[in-house]
Amino acid sequence: MLRTSVFRAPKRGDLMVEEIKRWIVERRLGPGDRLPKEDELQALFGVSKGTAREALKSLEVQGLVTVSTGPLGGAKIGEVPLDKALQLLQNYLFFRKLDVAQIYAVRRLLEPELAAGAVPHLTEKHFAALEGSIAFCAPHSTDPQEALAQRQEDLHFHDVLANANPNVLLRFMCQVINHLLSHSVALEQPDHVAGPKFGAANVAAHRRLLAAARQGDAGRVRKLMVEHIDEVERHVLKLKPAVRRRFVLDSEMRTRVSPQRRAASKEKPR
Repeated sequence: MLRTSVFRAPKRGDLMVEEIKRWIVERRLGPGDRLPKEDELQALFGVSKGTAREALKSLEVQGLVTVSTGPLGGAKIGEVPLDKALQLLQNYLFFRKLDVAQIYAVRRLLEPELAAGAVPHLTEKHFAALEGSIAFCAPHSTDPQEALAQRQEDLHFHDVLANANPNVLLRFMCQVINHLLSHSVALEQPDHVAGPKFGAANVAAHRRLLAAARQGDAGRVRKLMVEHIDEVERHVLKLKPAVRRRFVLDSEMRTRVSPQRRAASKEKPR
């Protein structure tokens, strides 16, 4: 017996979202460009005020527009924030079986190429950030909170390299890996108890990478990064890691600041 599939008719707000996206593409609009006022959108697409507001809210949740109120308010096109993309990816992975070995297998393939590709594009600003990251992580702290901040800063070192690489897709994929390591991998043994050798190994590896990058030796940076990732994985496995199933909440999606920058901002001027 044939079963009849029942399809839910799309809501008018969803249809309007699609129409606005087509409208943006056709006019080649970009970040900062304004959408028509709410009443103009109603007239343009032949919808009610409620439907127009529903569509704008949906676009805002997706990160495609920002909406402000007041006489000069309205909707502006915005770039989708990295944190929003990572949040949606975390939602996708929530019901998938992911383990640390899978994360490091992908990291080993991608990050050496990311680092090597970043070398010709590193500026003094990048080098200063890399040096600051290393200084923040040495020596390894025995305080639990400081040890955790150093672990986060270790990952930030890799984010600095990612930001210098012009390959947008490769950069994003490596940022995804760092995000998973930072937010989803839990270590059964705490950093301040079992991690001093881990921290020292990271600092030494980062110093070698920085030296090779300053010399402009992309080939050596690639080789050193492979060795670094293999070494890091060995240390992580000793700390009994597990991938936590969790969602990234909106309340957690604030502007991410490097732990060393956060610490520097708390220092009193002399």
